[in-house]
Amino acid sequence: MQWQCLPFEELTTHQLYDLMKLRVDVFVVEQNCPYPELDDNDRRAGTHHLLGYNNDQLVAYLRLLPPGTTYTNVSIGRVLTAESTRGTGAGHELLRLGLEHAERLWPDHTIDIGAQSHLQHYYTRYGFEAISEEYLEDGIPHVDMRLSKGIVCG
Repeated sequence: MQWQCLPFEELTTHQLYDLMKLRVDVFVVEQNCPYPELDDNDRRAGTHHLLGYNNDQLVAYLRLLPPGTTYTNVSIGRVLTAESTRGTGAGHELLRLGLEHAERLWPDHTIDIGAQSHLQHYYTRYGFEAISEEYLEDGIPHVDMRLSKGIVCG
C-alpha cells in the first residue's frame, strides 16, 4: 500500500472526494447511520488525513486531530478500511502508522478516541484503555479510550 499523511490544504480534489466517498460508504451506507459526516474538523488547522491506497484506490483512512478539537488531547478518528480490504492487516497498518504520525506531529501527547464498542479489543492491542462507560453516538454504542503518552504497542 502507498500511504500519505496530509493536512487539508494539501489534499487534491480527487483525494478529498475519495476520502469523503469512502467515509460515507462505510459510516453512512454500510453502517446504516445517517449523521453529519462533514463536521468542519477536516479542514481545521493542524488536522491531518492519513490515506492508504492500493492500486490507486483509497482503501484505508483516518484523521489526526490536534489537541482541543474533539477532545482536550490529540485524537484519532474516522478510522476505517474498505470492505474489500478487511482481514488483510491493512487496519493494523493504518492504526500503527496513524500513531506514528500522531507522535511525529504532537510528540509525547496523550491520544483520546471515541471507539465503537465492538472494536474496543482492537484498540487495547495498541495500549488504549477505556476511560468512559459505554454510550450511544448516532445510535451506535461507543466508549472513550485513551492512549497515555509514550505507550505504543501493536
